[in-house]
Amino acid sequence: MRRIFVEKIEKILNILNEEIVPAEGCTEPIALAYIGSKLTTLLEGIPEKIEIALSGNLIKNVKSVKIPNSEGMVGIEAAVALGTILGDSKKDLMVISNIDKTKLDKVKQYLDAKKIVATKIEGNTKLHMRATGFLGKDKVTIEIKDYHTNIIEIEKNGIIIKGDSCDEKITDNVMTDKDFLTVELIYNLAKEIEIDLIASLFERVIKYNSAIANEGLKNDYGIGMGKTLYEGMQEGVYGKDLKNKMISFASAGSDARMNGCSMPVMTTSGSGNQGMSASLPIIKYCKEKGLSQEKLIRGLFFSHLTTIHIKSNVGRLSAYCGVVCGGAGVAGALAFLDDMPLERINSAIETTLATLSGMLCDGAKSSCATKIASSVGMAFDSYYLSKKNKKFEYGEGIVGKNIESTLSNIKVLAQEGLRKTDEVILEIMLNN
Repeated sequence: MRRIFVEKIEKILNILNEEIVPAEGCTEPIALAYIGSKLTTLLEGIPEKIEIALSGNLIKNVKSVKIPNSEGMVGIEAAVALGTILGDSKKDLMVISNIDKTKLDKVKQYLDAKKIVATKIEGNTKLHMRATGFLGKDKVTIEIKDYHTNIIEIEKNGIIIKGDSCDEKITDNVMTDKDFLTVELIYNLAKEIEIDLIASLFERVIKYNSAIANEGLKNDYGIGMGKTLYEGMQEGVYGKDLKNKMISFASAGSDARMNGCSMPVMTTSGSGNQGMSASLPIIKYCKEKGLSQEKLIRGLFFSHLTTIHIKSNVGRLSAYCGVVCGGAGVAGALAFLDDMPLERINSAIETTLATLSGMLCDGAKSSCATKIASSVGMAFDSYYLSKKNKKFEYGEGIVGKNIESTLSNIKVLAQEGLRKTDEVILEIMLNN
């Protein structure tokens, strides 16, 4: 392995371990459960009252998605209450996994008593929440920014608690810098990285994400995009081709996850839907093609790291639908698995982005599965177009002079162009 890769490998592994983590349920309501559980821990008892303020994008992604292990509960107050009453914050984004469902009545009583008051935080930070809990004479405030479990400050009874005194990791930047990432670097690393360095992580991705996809294919969840497409293939409505199998498998996982399934997934860039988008089509493709386990893991490495690279340009939460990033990662990974040259891989990624970048995020819910279906379908088409040397040219819409220029254009589109769109979407949702 060349020296340049050796120098960067530690950063790459840190990024993978930070960005690809297990979570049960949609990460935004789980983050609310996490902060609620932290309040209970620091107050050494269930708060008598909680005041929580959230950024608009958090509100958007919590409003409609079902919370796992809750018997169908939805909403800000329900997520906070579940974590407050039954959660274990030591489990991070698995905070409400394995909860005692016989105690859900206590959560409902807490909600009925209107002990939680939620408001909106104004400002430009997309992922931002501040929760204050009261118990007797004690008062604790916890603030989270940028990442779902990134506590930047804890205050108890007017005193700022820092570091080891509360067993917290408090910092303004807990994530490894990603500015050095390029598609070319990811491509070269995917070919040359020692497989033992990444195998265990991606074996967990395969295990967790395949399990929830199979669950979505077997049982009815939400709109049932994955299962319905699968049934249509058996009935002859759809062809039993590779593309449809990939779409069905990937969207079934989202069907289950967005509609209360308690099975965990391996997330990517803070999102289970992105994690499933980046992984499930590659898993299905490799299985159908009979590719080796090592080839599968290298394909997953390429897909996930490319998704992370694109998503770091978009931002953690945005009106720009995150599964488009996953779809672009898949398009490039399919080309990589087909041993296509870097130029064709870049074209596959760009075609996906140039086609789907108008897909909007209007909150986490059942339609995430249909958006995954669209992203995976376009990813396959983009890969095959590139295989046939078909591509968009520089200057056609948002396509730049090269792949990194295109990603810079995506950054401007997502962070600046869609800012007002984000506000309008939230306004529509809150007024529905």
